[in-house]
Amino acid sequence: MKLGARIFKTGLAIILALYLAEWLGFNPPTFAAIAAAFAIQPSIYRTFKTLLDQAQANAIGAALGVIFVITFGNEPFVVGVVVALSIAIILKLKLQAATIPIAIVTIIIIMETPTESFLEFAAGRFFLIILGILSAFIVNLIFIPPRYELKLYERMTKAVDETIQWLMLFVHQDAETKKLKQDIDRLNSEMEKLDTLFDLFKEERTYFLKRSFSKARRVVVFRQMVHASKKALDVLASFDKRLYELDELPPRVRDIIQTQLEHLTTYHSRIMMRYAGKVNKNPSEELISDIDKGQAKLTDLFVTLYEEPEFDLAQWHHFLPAISEVIEYQEELEHLDQLVENVTSHLEEPTV
Repeated sequence: MKLGARIFKTGLAIILALYLAEWLGFNPPTFAAIAAAFAIQPSIYRTFKTLLDQAQANAIGAALGVIFVITFGNEPFVVGVVVALSIAIILKLKLQAATIPIAIVTIIIIMETPTESFLEFAAGRFFLIILGILSAFIVNLIFIPPRYELKLYERMTKAVDETIQWLMLFVHQDAETKKLKQDIDRLNSEMEKLDTLFDLFKEERTYFLKRSFSKARRVVVFRQMVHASKKALDVLASFDKRLYELDELPPRVRDIIQTQLEHLTTYHSRIMMRYAGKVNKNPSEELISDIDKGQAKLTDLFVTLYEEPEFDLAQWHHFLPAISEVIEYQEELEHLDQLVENVTSHLEEPTV
């Protein structure tokens, strides 16, 4: 069983919330622990935003709970009305939907047992919830700061390597088609996870101006890395849909596509390694020249393929999108290469 950082931090937040509640004399401390468990987030920025939103949502729930108990009592129907009204207000104010469960818990806790000192009771329960949320923020701020840049780079490199391997197997007609289709579906899911990791990386805050500029440049690079990775997968998926048409292409056409894909995948791998500091030179002029010549040949195919005596018009229409994907893949890589060149020239050492 793997104990992840977020699981560990959730446990720490609960422990801290329980100790703080006992130390400050709030009872029962369980409510603070429940709030801490709900409030833990995958990044410091999201935890801070959750802290602000949870404070507002719980203030709304607590205020409505107090008003309705004093005015109408604490019948189940009244509790339900307060919960529904609170949810409507939270959504109207565009607070995080994740704040709703704890706000509901706050309402139920406050409205469950009206006493003679009800206002004091309600205030104590409200502060218990806020204490739990604050505990989650402290833990996320201090313990195991996430390194989403490293995680993003590692997962992206793995996804790119797998995509490139399949592309090479495919163009050499060595791919096992059933396994290929399964991996395309899995890699599409992986691209969605990369989007999530990129958002988390982008949200990470820096507190020094120099680092802020460096972070901004890296965010741009990683956004383009994700685009290029998705485009490589688009090329693979496009060729997979045209498996039988590829076999029927004239040998000259197959050779042009195969050679260009070999050059582009080499180019892609080299760009990724250069960002990590594994290579310290730009791609060779020979490789860039070969890629440009390949693009020119593909562009000519785009226009003149239907004139091939061995290639009918229906086949041309069906295969045209695959050639377009390859050309777009090159454009994404060229843009990424320029960005990596820019960012690596400003960094003293690799950040991944």
